[in-house]
Amino acid sequence: MPVTPRRQVSGSATTPQAARIANSQVLQASPHYTTTRRHSLYGTEDRIILDPGSRIWKVGFSGEGKPRDVFFAGGANNPPLWSLNRASVLSDREEEDRLLDARLQTCLRSVFHDSLLTDPKSRKVIVVENPLLPLHVKDAIARILFNNLQVPSISFASSHLLSLVAAGRVTGLVLDCGNLESTALPIFSSRPLFPQLRTTPLAGSRLSHHLRALLLLFGTYLPPPTSLSGMANLPAAARSTRVPLEVLSDPVIEELKTRCCFVGDALDNSDSHIPSPPTEAAMDVDIPPSDPAMSESDFSHVSGDLQSNVSSQHAASSGYSVVSHSQVTSNLDRSQPGEGHLERLKQLYMKHSTATDLHVPVDPPPAQQSGTGRGVLIVPGWIRERAAEVLFEGGDVDESSVAEVILDSLLKVPVDLRKSLASSILVVGGTPMLPGFIPRLHVELVRAISQQPHSSAESSRPPSRPGRKPRPSTYHRYSTLKPLIPYIAILNNPAPPPPASARANANAGKAPAFTPAALPWVGGSLAGALKTGGTEIAREKWDEAEVKPDEEDPMDLVVEIPKSPHSILPDWTRSPLPTGAPMATRLQPLSTPQSQALVTA
Repeated sequence: MPVTPRRQVSGSATTPQAARIANSQVLQASPHYTTTRRHSLYGTEDRIILDPGSRIWKVGFSGEGKPRDVFFAGGANNPPLWSLNRASVLSDREEEDRLLDARLQTCLRSVFHDSLLTDPKSRKVIVVENPLLPLHVKDAIARILFNNLQVPSISFASSHLLSLVAAGRVTGLVLDCGNLESTALPIFSSRPLFPQLRTTPLAGSRLSHHLRALLLLFGTYLPPPTSLSGMANLPAAARSTRVPLEVLSDPVIEELKTRCCFVGDALDNSDSHIPSPPTEAAMDVDIPPSDPAMSESDFSHVSGDLQSNVSSQHAASSGYSVVSHSQVTSNLDRSQPGEGHLERLKQLYMKHSTATDLHVPVDPPPAQQSGTGRGVLIVPGWIRERAAEVLFEGGDVDESSVAEVILDSLLKVPVDLRKSLASSILVVGGTPMLPGFIPRLHVELVRAISQQPHSSAESSRPPSRPGRKPRPSTYHRYSTLKPLIPYIAILNNPAPPPPASARANANAGKAPAFTPAALPWVGGSLAGALKTGGTEIAREKWDEAEVKPDEEDPMDLVVEIPKSPHSILPDWTRSPLPTGAPMATRLQPLSTPQSQALVTA
């Protein structure tokens, strides 16, 4: 009698699940996910990757290629969670901290209970932090995760380092252009060089304020008609008005910035000259009186003041007077250098712009809710193309351009590291997702290094006295970086220029095809899958640091116990540089008799 195949199985007991695993070539934990690893829904070993920004959060599980959820912290209509300024009065600061704790608790509970649908008590968390994240915000996040959600541990990892890890590199210069500020940090052998960090407030928030200011000055708004018959009889030109401030809400500006705006090509030095003031007939747009000392980026500060005073749009409250051209010409001298600066700047941009105007439907302000339908916001094409010019305008000590912060950081690093860092520049963040941002950044880097000092007639004329030496040339702070021009390369440049060197050809555009906004989170996901990820703080260590000291008098209310242990939180400003990749092994000297004989011979 032949033996059945069932009797040929070895005597060790096997479950049907184990038998299926042994016979199958590819292990799939779920039919919905074609992967050979256990998915996070079926286990608790995968860590939570949390990338908290002042405005947008990205959350998900480690080992995955993209976040599970991306959302506005606190809603699209609410202000950012934190800002660059804190209240100077102690009572106001405490009120800000209480409000921040309440909003952070709402966001963190939504992460676990709504976005990820997981138990926080069984999940380790990796926080992708910016090096300039305020310590009180980091403390509030840790306190809520440990005390309220009871997570096992929290790891804090630098977003710049994780972005470089996601690109497959250990050495490079990372520019993180987010909402509040743009930060450039050089990294060598996985060691962030924090003393060489440079930052500028020219980022997404400044771009939003600048775009709002340009639309208030040069945009057009078509209010909804009062009746359907009025829509057919009254032409659009007769209904056009100035853009009300209530129309340009934060969601509308964010929609315009992400879907309509792009970065145009750099203008030549010969084309960037502002033309002469136009004639009376050509100036049919109301312009404010401009200050000769004010640049285009200064009006973005005005828009920030406008945002806090929504109800008052004109003269006294807006920061500049919205007056007609006849009032300008009658009250100001025509020979004033700053007269009509913005109007001439507009004509310069319109001359070199090929973008078309867009008609965007928007909700009318509350005063016009009686009309039929929605209003229409007409966005000029040159505003769509040139609104991001505010990010590339430099020259200010406190507000360097995004290209200047990279060059300033290169000036601070040792000379022997400059070539390696300049050829491995990585641009991350939400603002660089504007089309054309990264190629324009490469052009601005080369232009800032190679530009000649401004030569005036006074500096070019011969010396006044015979025998005196000629006047020295104008100082150019980036002149020492000119040898680096052939080596400049951006790793995630979607349209790299023709390579000028073999090093630039090997690096330009060679980063993985992740979006700049997702690179820090992807690096955190990779670090979590490898069971690494910065300084880890266990809940037991946090509880020990929070233990209150022995109180001698229980009725003594003078001694105040700090709310949380700041000392165990990682802070790069008071801690040594982290350990990076191991150094290369040095060659040992020859010590054998045969080798010494060869050397002497």
